[in-house]
Parts: sequence; C-alpha cells; structure tokens
Amino acid sequence: MYRNIKNYELRYTDVDAYDNLKLSALLSFMEESACRSADELGFGYDDITPHNIGFIIANWYIKLFRSVRLGEVLTVHTWPLKPGRLIFIRDFELFVGNEKVGVATSRWCMINTQTFAMLPVTAYFKDGDFNNYNTERSIEYSAWKIPAIDGGEKIYSKIITYSDYDHYFHANNTKYADFLMDVFTVKELEGKSIGSVQITYVKQCKEGERVDFIRKRGNDEVLVEGKVDGELRVQMRITFNGV
Repeated sequence: MYRNIKNYELRYTDVDAYDNLKLSALLSFMEESACRSADELGFGYDDITPHNIGFIIANWYIKLFRSVRLGEVLTVHTWPLKPGRLIFIRDFELFVGNEKVGVATSRWCMINTQTFAMLPVTAYFKDGDFNNYNTERSIEYSAWKIPAIDGGEKIYSKIITYSDYDHYFHANNTKYADFLMDVFTVKELEGKSIGSVQITYVKQCKEGERVDFIRKRGNDEVLVEGKVDGELRVQMRITFNGV
C-alpha cells in the first residue's frame, strides 16, 4: 500500500543542547513529508491553492521509543487515511535504519484560505478518490482532548513576529513547538528526551499578539497552554524518558 518515504539527516541545527532531535525539527520533517505525499496524491499546495483551498493541522500525537541523535538519519514514512466529513488523518512511522524509533498520527482540516472557514471533504475530493488509500494505522489514538490547566504557573510571554509566519500569514505549527518547549530550562531537560507529546492548535496566532505560556506539572506528564489575553490558542501534553 502507498507510503511516502524520505530520509532526513540530522544536522547541528536540528538538535538541542544535548544532541537530541528538537521537537520543532521533527515536526518540520513530518510536515515536509506530508506535503510531499500530498503532492504525489494530487492535493498538494500547487493543486489546491488555485481553488482558494489549504490544509491546516489541528492535532499532533507523537510517541518516541528513544531519542534520535545528531548524525543519525531519520526515515519518515507517511500516508493519509480515508477522511471523515471534515477531518483528515495522516499517520507516520519513524525509523533509524531498520529500527522503528517512533510513531505519530495527526489530524488536519481543509480550509478556505480567504475566510479560514473549514471546508467539507467534498469541496475538493470526489467519491472514489480514496479507494486505494492505505488503511494501516501507525498507532490507534483517540484521546485528543487535552485537559485544561487549573492553576499553573506563567513561565514567559512571546510576541508573534515575521519569522514565525508561514504562507497562510499566521504562526506556523512547527514554531509553536519551540514556544512550548521553552517553558523548560536547559537544566530541567538534562538527561531527558521526549517520550510522547500531544499538541492541539486551538486558534491561529497573528503578528503582534503576545502569547502567555502557562505550565503545570502532573505526576507523569506536563501540561502547557498558550493564551492571548486569556484566550486559549495552543495546548501541549508531554511526557519524558530519562531521569
């Protein structure tokens, strides 16, 4: 069955202070693979843009079995699933050589790029377009709702600027990964690597907005929220491997 497969060699700019693959770099690799796959299947950027249609990501869930390190080559496998009326699911498997080092699943929405209104699948696709899609799942996951933080600690604020933008004129989803991980200090992450991470993009952030980032630690996970004037914009639930 169909898969897009691409290798990514980890560069110095892709890793953190401890030579582990940064979350933002991992999201960039997977987004690049997703875009390449959409191009192959006939609904890539050049195909849909003339129709004022675009895709935005709503959710990520990623599970890593070990850290991916500087100098390793990460092979990303991705394929879309048959969509529902509004939600497109895309799965991923991550390999270093023959070793599976992680899995991921994601949910996407099709939008009108002029109004940002969500569009149904039928706005672009026809019956039968998905008949040959891969039905295999990388991981079964349904716990998409991240609990709201009750209390928590405000860690810092970030102003959205030019370098955060993508071609939809809002902060790109990969940029949020750096914003969210910056609630941790370098010392706090010593000896740790990401075990699992879930991100929910609630509402786009625009240039000039100040996003306040709040963190709350649980027994085995950390919750993070980004808010603009008290309005929720992004959420993260993360666990770590290591000491």
